[in-house]
Amino acid sequence: MPKKYLIYGISKGLGKAIAQAIPQEKDVVFGVSRSQPVDAKDNLVWIQADLSKPTEAVTAVQGIVGDIPLDYLIYNVGIWEQDAFTDTYDFEQSSAGEIVQMIQTNITASILALQAFIKNLKGSENAKIILIGSTWGLENHKGKEVAFSASKFALRGMVHALRESLREHAIGISILNLGYLATEYDCDFPVEEVLKETEAALIPLTDVLAAVRFILNTSKATCVKEIDMPAMQDFNV
Repeated sequence: MPKKYLIYGISKGLGKAIAQAIPQEKDVVFGVSRSQPVDAKDNLVWIQADLSKPTEAVTAVQGIVGDIPLDYLIYNVGIWEQDAFTDTYDFEQSSAGEIVQMIQTNITASILALQAFIKNLKGSENAKIILIGSTWGLENHKGKEVAFSASKFALRGMVHALRESLREHAIGISILNLGYLATEYDCDFPVEEVLKETEAALIPLTDVLAAVRFILNTSKATCVKEIDMPAMQDFNV
């Protein structure tokens, strides 16, 4: 049976890789991003939305998806501070506008999207929700980025709480807490080459795709709560 996907953040990086590598040709993919993806497959229905404007974004997506039943919702969205993950990051220098935009994009837009499409997921025999989180959302990490970390902790809170509401409908909800990714390499780039060029310090996208496939292939009797995937050489966690 063809599956129907709603995937957020498909214009680049991991979101693009998920949209290209996970669905089959016969499946239908509703893909959400602010900019139009390149090299999109024929089964992609692109939906333009700016997630820094959450209410407008969810309205735009609802206008295209409508009441169509969905099998999978994969939410891969996250922005961070201007100097995040560098030695020059200073929380005191983060502007109010930057912080508010991060909260709107990373938290508010996610909550509204989950709320809006539960009814669509109820139409599937084995619906799954996957949120892409970060090791910055895990306890006692060593990162300094305050707003980004807060937003990734928020995603975990959504998953833990919403699981209780979705249990009666047998809708699985999971979060992947990812470390540093080799996003500059497409998912079809040979893994051995990625490991060589990054000195095995970054996680190849194919590893994350394997985790996504695992979750989607579980039955409705199984609940995959969280998968933590730091890079082997990542001492942040």
